[in-house]
Amino acid sequence: MMKPENSRRTALKNIVVGTIALGASSALPGFASVESSIPTPLKGNINHAVCRWCFSSLDLDTLCKEAKNIGIKGIDLVGPTEWPTLKKYGLTSTMCNGAEINLVDGWNDTKFHEILIKNYSEMIPKVAAAGYKNLICFSGNRRGKDDETGWNNCVAGLKQIIGIAEKHNVVLIMELLNSKVDHKDYQCDLTSWGVELAKRLGSENFKLLYDIYHMQIDEGNVINTIKNNHQYIGHYHTAGVPGRNEIEDLQELYYPAIMKAIHETGFKGFVAQEFIPKKEDKIQSLKTAVKICDI
Repeated sequence: MMKPENSRRTALKNIVVGTIALGASSALPGFASVESSIPTPLKGNINHAVCRWCFSSLDLDTLCKEAKNIGIKGIDLVGPTEWPTLKKYGLTSTMCNGAEINLVDGWNDTKFHEILIKNYSEMIPKVAAAGYKNLICFSGNRRGKDDETGWNNCVAGLKQIIGIAEKHNVVLIMELLNSKVDHKDYQCDLTSWGVELAKRLGSENFKLLYDIYHMQIDEGNVINTIKNNHQYIGHYHTAGVPGRNEIEDLQELYYPAIMKAIHETGFKGFVAQEFIPKKEDKIQSLKTAVKICDI
């Protein structure tokens, strides 16, 4: 997401992620490594997933086959038309999408409420009927709105669908995105902002997607933030900082310690890899990332 052409906004719209520069690097001694030819059983402490858009250069069948072989349990950011493919491989849609307008037109602006309420009212029962749990949503951009206005507008809109989510046991998950580099003006750009919204809604069917990459950029202090706010977090995303590429030795986050902290909170949800693979062998990069996070 460091470059506009590689933004998730573009990728989700066009369903295209091009191959970036070829690269090669070895893992630091503190990181686990992966032998591509010898599958190693995962430890079971982390429920692993992968974001579809980061591997859009692969057809979904290929991604599902490879994910299943690695031990990944589900695919993030997949809508209803692709759910049958996931089911064919025994994978779950770990973060459903398709009800949102986009990343910038969200719940913090009342002019979008009518279409959002319609979209989510229709999508929530579909998610439940498919046997899935999580449905993504976004605050949208500030466009001059202060925090209080953003919170009030989000509450006013989300209150109209939260009862439907509760009825169907679906969790609405609002993603935290950085506003310094990738998503200028996005309002839910700090954990504290998202937590305050969750408190005002007061429902177990609204949680936050704590994107480790985004929050490292906007606020840092990742492990303490997770420990102090885990009850409001329903999902996690990973990626290397800076650059949003592989999570091994050329970035600043130490993912084994972060995963250990997540596990110690008692978290039972999913951690999805959301890095843009820079190396030629994208599946090997995914295997390595899962191994690093499999504490």
